[in-house]
Amino acid sequence: MKFNLRWQLLLALVGFALVAALLSYQVQVEEFQAAAACTDTVPAAGGAFVEGVVGAPRNLNPLLSDPFPIERDLVNLIFDGLTRVNEKGVLVPALAQSWQVSEDGRTVTFTLRQEVVWHDGEPFTADDVVFSYGLMQQEGFPGPAALSRLWQAVTITQVDDFTVTFTLPEPFSPFLEATTRGILPAHLLAGVTAVDLNDLPFNQEPIGSGPFMVAAGQDWPQSNRLKLTPNPSAWPQGTRLDSLDFQFFADEPSLLAAFAAEEIDAINRVSSQALPEIAGIPGVRLFTAPEPHYTTLFFNLGGESPAFLSEKALREGLAYALDQEALVDMAVTGQGLAMAGPYPNTSWAYNPMLASPYATNLISATAVLEENGWTLPAGSDVRQKEETELALTLVGLDTPPNRDMARLIADQWAQIGAAVTLDLQPDLAALRQLLAAGPFDVALVDISPLADPDLYDFWSQEAIIRGQNYGGWNNRRASEALERGRQVWDLDERRPYYDAFLRQFNNDLPAVPIYQHVYTYALSPQVHEAEIGRIDQSRDRYETWADWFLHFEEVPVNCPDTET
Repeated sequence: MKFNLRWQLLLALVGFALVAALLSYQVQVEEFQAAAACTDTVPAAGGAFVEGVVGAPRNLNPLLSDPFPIERDLVNLIFDGLTRVNEKGVLVPALAQSWQVSEDGRTVTFTLRQEVVWHDGEPFTADDVVFSYGLMQQEGFPGPAALSRLWQAVTITQVDDFTVTFTLPEPFSPFLEATTRGILPAHLLAGVTAVDLNDLPFNQEPIGSGPFMVAAGQDWPQSNRLKLTPNPSAWPQGTRLDSLDFQFFADEPSLLAAFAAEEIDAINRVSSQALPEIAGIPGVRLFTAPEPHYTTLFFNLGGESPAFLSEKALREGLAYALDQEALVDMAVTGQGLAMAGPYPNTSWAYNPMLASPYATNLISATAVLEENGWTLPAGSDVRQKEETELALTLVGLDTPPNRDMARLIADQWAQIGAAVTLDLQPDLAALRQLLAAGPFDVALVDISPLADPDLYDFWSQEAIIRGQNYGGWNNRRASEALERGRQVWDLDERRPYYDAFLRQFNNDLPAVPIYQHVYTYALSPQVHEAEIGRIDQSRDRYETWADWFLHFEEVPVNCPDTET
């Protein structure tokens, strides 16, 4: 057999080429592997942020949420109102683009935003506004009676697809705050009446226009976990996290255990009793902010109270004897702000120049009492005036913070010779019944006023009969100032009336505001780049949520050039 030299050479060349190609490929793989040996740690997308809360919602409907803090938090994320309250307590547009008040002060015209869509993609129009607020005008509305009375007095008129007017029987500037209430989608609830509201399937899987949407196909009443997903309209650049979940717990110990075990990422509202335990967790972040909610002492100036409480000098002596800072430190672990006057510092009507001068001063307290005939008999711990002992009954709610606060107040008043008996009620209904009936001397009461500074229902003469003027403070000038303040719309025009009210309040001392409540929010160290400003409004709490993430991942990068 003869070998063909040319074929041998050709085969040799092909083999050489294959070997060269293989060697080249190996070099490239090695170079790639060398380059890929360097990595960088970056935020990983995905995952659910889980916030724990004690209690559980029943419905997710903004018309029914007022009595339930958890529901208020959730509907604030899911629904929008025409307006919202900003961090200064001032109303600003939300679904509304703007509004105008007529010259007679009775009609408010809202111009609506035209680019808004519901979570299902349908456009938002004036139909939704008229439908939603109209439900509260109907007989059988299951929400608060005061809410129904307010809206039944209003005439709602749809001018066009994006204009609505509200006509009031008389000028009433606090009405604007009623327009912060979330709007329902009329196209999904056509035919629904007020009596149907409590039993709507919609309440379990609602459609809103807010920054978060209720994920479909979940049974959160059974699972005790509600999944919300980001609304693309609110987060056009996207978010790192897939969902915002709320886990509902039966009690605080269960919630704290889940947080310590890293089963949840945040605690919505840390109680003052739990604060020391939570603060001891390594790396935990605590955010605090004042709430529009405060605790005050009402003096009973009428009814069955002792006649001596009508003496301003006695009330001054009791006020001077109170150390508000110590009360806050000891009763609520410092989670409160001592108050001066009936407006919290979150209200635009707050005026520190008109604050009450009754700073803690036991010398002043004793002197005022002595000068007005309240002496301490030899061998006695209780002051007397003629044959009357300085004995008081303090009523309040039997909850841990209020119970501790009441005991401490009694101890502080004992230092100036006042004997205090505590009468703590088991629930809010029982306390309200007692306050309405009037058999108390001093009452420790939690107040949650509107963002609007209208306190007519607390301190006017009319509120003695039809309101919450529990102490029966009967001051005509204060009542007139409050009435005039609600009849004008411009903030600068309203302010002098509230200043006038403050002067009368501080002069008469019908009550001693003790402290403004503080809201504490706990965040796990496993949550990254979570910057939180205002926290008492859930929507504001998640303003920077697009940047939050839970995990990191390693990604290949080119190694830096180490040659010199």
